[in-house]
Amino acid sequence: MTISRRSFLRNSTMAAAGAVAAGTLSMPNVLRAQEAKTFRLGITTPPGHPWNNAALKVGEMLKAETKGRLDLVVFPANQLGTEAVMMQQMQAGSLDFGWIMTAELGSRIPSIAAINAPYVVDSTAKVAKLVRDPLAMKMLDVLPKETGTLGLAWGITTMRVVFTAKEIGGLNDLNGMKLRINTTPAYRDFYQLLGTAPTPIPTPQVFDAMSNGQVDGLEADLDFSWNQRFDKVSKTMLKMNAIFMPCVALASGRVWKDVPASDRELITRLTKEALDAQIDATVANEAKLLDEFGKVIAVKDVQVADAGKVIAEYDKIWLPKAPILADLRKLGATL
Repeated sequence: MTISRRSFLRNSTMAAAGAVAAGTLSMPNVLRAQEAKTFRLGITTPPGHPWNNAALKVGEMLKAETKGRLDLVVFPANQLGTEAVMMQQMQAGSLDFGWIMTAELGSRIPSIAAINAPYVVDSTAKVAKLVRDPLAMKMLDVLPKETGTLGLAWGITTMRVVFTAKEIGGLNDLNGMKLRINTTPAYRDFYQLLGTAPTPIPTPQVFDAMSNGQVDGLEADLDFSWNQRFDKVSKTMLKMNAIFMPCVALASGRVWKDVPASDRELITRLTKEALDAQIDATVANEAKLLDEFGKVIAVKDVQVADAGKVIAEYDKIWLPKAPILADLRKLGATL
């Protein structure tokens, strides 16, 4: 039987209500649900990244609105393990929340990976509209069955850019270059179609890999790139206008079913509020970041001359695995 996100929540609430009515849930247990609780949230990005700031904001608001009864501790920069490890912890119920990138989720669920396809949208402002559309939230309905987690909200990055260790004239110069990319197959297939040699390297090693020539370039979002100062090992930045990497705020299904309904509603609302603010700030700050990068390296706004051909070849690979990609492309064309 397929378990939807809505039925997962409804059944958990009904089961608790039934237990109280039947007398199997005692008054002390009801009272315990109102006792102080500190939740743990794991995230892959480093301190100072907009996602981390949003997660901290959720904790601040949660503590304030419950007068200290509920709190949230954020563990950044993979302190609790990689995203794959954090997913396992949430499935086991040993981690309450994880803000996980669609690269990790998409490696498990092709329909989630569809949002990482190239040219679904071509600007960060459109990314903001896309993840707020009901279609984007509907994409998360598969999570309880597939991963044992629930998706509460989306967070975004800017459209991703490519940094190169040497000065290049444009997109055609990427052909044959060793390019450090995120390991998600959705990105790998795109960059291979552009003629690059995708090279996965762990995030902490990327700066040195660019410095010592292990790779010729790398791709990332603007906020992370400025945080890590990739401009110091780069000569050119290509504004690709092609792909982006959102995250999903996840709750452990094992934990969530034991959280009182009123607290679930509060946590969900505060998470959405914090990530809505993060989305708006990311759109607003993009021009400033581009200006800062432009002061130190060449920034080139590029377009793929035969984008239609790239899309067609890409969709041959991905539409059979993720039919929802067709709906995302239709939505993107209207934004």
